[in-house]
Amino acid sequence: MFIETETTPNPATLKFLPGRKVMPSGTRDFASPEEAEASPLAQALFDTGEVSGVFFGSDFVSVTAAPGAQWPELKPQVVAVLLDHFVSEAPLFTGGDASGLSVPAENEESDIGDDEGTEDIVAQIKELIETRVRPAVANDGGDIRYRGFRSGVVYLQMQGACSGCPSSTATLKHGIEGLLKHYVPEVNEVRAA
Repeated sequence: MFIETETTPNPATLKFLPGRKVMPSGTRDFASPEEAEASPLAQALFDTGEVSGVFFGSDFVSVTAAPGAQWPELKPQVVAVLLDHFVSEAPLFTGGDASGLSVPAENEESDIGDDEGTEDIVAQIKELIETRVRPAVANDGGDIRYRGFRSGVVYLQMQGACSGCPSSTATLKHGIEGLLKHYVPEVNEVRAA
């Protein structure tokens, strides 16, 4: 098995491609060792002591190095953990399922909420995020989640390599905001949730 590695716009994060499906659907973001207890793979990566974040995408794993960690030393450790996991065909999650996916249930989809009477606008926003934004963000080793639409403001959450990335503010403000404003005139601004 060969695991490809790609850089991301976030210098602290590398994207690892095992050449197979990682998540059957959705994504999962682990921001702490406690959250990683749901996944033997994420837990093993945090157990290196030099990882501050793990993100599972459809066909990749993004790993964020802890402050002070150096990729030349950390990368071989991460590749070894990934190889051990995928070669052994161990389950991705404790119990073998993808419980705890970051894809929320329908009624829990946004923690900020939407203004009343904006269902059509929200549907347009979500469609654009799903078809135009998420694929581009996934290429950079991350994901983006819709969190709400209030008073002309779209609230989004960056995950994986995009969370904490120096260019994530520019991505939100110049890229995503411009796209949404162009196609959905009711959008005035995009903010990080």
